[in-house]
Formats: sequence, C-alpha cells, structure tokens
Amino acid sequence: MAITYELGRALYLNITNRCTNACDFCVRNTYGSVNGKDVLWLDSEPDTDTVLGEISGRDTGKYSEIVFCGYGEPMVRYDTVLEVCRGLKQKDKNTKIRINTNGHGNLIAGFDITPKMEGLVDALSVSMNAKNAAQYEEICHPAYGEKTFGEVLLFATKAKAYVPDVTLTAVGILSREDILECEKIALGLGLAFRLRKMIE
Repeated sequence: MAITYELGRALYLNITNRCTNACDFCVRNTYGSVNGKDVLWLDSEPDTDTVLGEISGRDTGKYSEIVFCGYGEPMVRYDTVLEVCRGLKQKDKNTKIRINTNGHGNLIAGFDITPKMEGLVDALSVSMNAKNAAQYEEICHPAYGEKTFGEVLLFATKAKAYVPDVTLTAVGILSREDILECEKIALGLGLAFRLRKMIE
C-alpha cells in the first residue's frame, strides 16, 4: 500500500481509491501499476497526520512539486487534502502543490470549495476529457449525471481566482478534432490546456 510515490522530480500523494467518475480509459481498469508501483490500492484511507508523517522524513525541497494523484479522486477527501496542504506550507511555504482532479470538488462538497484553496494550492490540473456534456457522460460516466461537465468547467473557472495555475486537460484517446475543440473551450475560459498521455 503506497501513500506516496515518486514520478520524475515530483512526489505524488495517493489518499483515496474512491472516484465520482468511472472513465472508460482509467488506468485502474487497464494497467496493473503506475511507473512500476502496483501498490496504489489502499487498505484504508490515511488521515492527515499519516500523510504528513509519510512526507516528514523527506527533503521536500528536492521535489519540483507535490501532487495529489493516485488511484482515486483526491477531492472526495477535500478536507484532508486542504489540511495536508496547510501542513506542507507551514513546513515550507515554497513547496509547490498541485492537485490532479476531475473537477467534481464543488459537487462533492455541496458548496464552492475553491476559495479554500487560496494560498494552499499552486496548481490545478482539471480533467475535462470531452468537448461537451454528452461526450463526457459517454466516456466518464459521472456519478452526478448530465450536469457534471458544466460543473467541471465552472469549478475550473472559479478556481482561477484563487489558484495561480489552472489547466484543463484531456487524454489522448480523443480525436484530433475533439482535442482541438477542448483546447478552444479552455482558452475561451481563460485557462491553459494540456493534452495528457494515458499514464502520467
């Protein structure tokens, strides 16, 4: 069971296996491991102290960033995510923190959580993965139904006021035309866009 793992120069935090999407392309469905790590399935969800304890013995200064991304949607546990961010920033305010998310945070919480990220989160990578609501439902099968795609875009747009770097992303399974449409949507919202490989 791995709460932390390294990819490149970044340290990744795996805090839940729960997700509010059931994406056709999800790495959990198609691969047994990420970067050789086959222990991302958790026996239980770690609390804030456990996560910070896993990091405390490390020289966080050697990492380019600390990223919330594992076998689940981190914002299912948004309170824990923000508590860990606060602990990391208290230890070293220069620590760069990114959250890889499906953008369902406000739907999960039932209110706008984006203001809570101010000063704690340096970057958000928000998976849009579709050019419209119908395609999103077809590919991602969201728990919140047809309204989800619009809420993902709204989450990213609201977060822009509190998080310095907000990027909408899409995986490379889409057609070139669909990817260009996703990029057009992102840029139209004043957000960056990035095409993702299947495994990061």
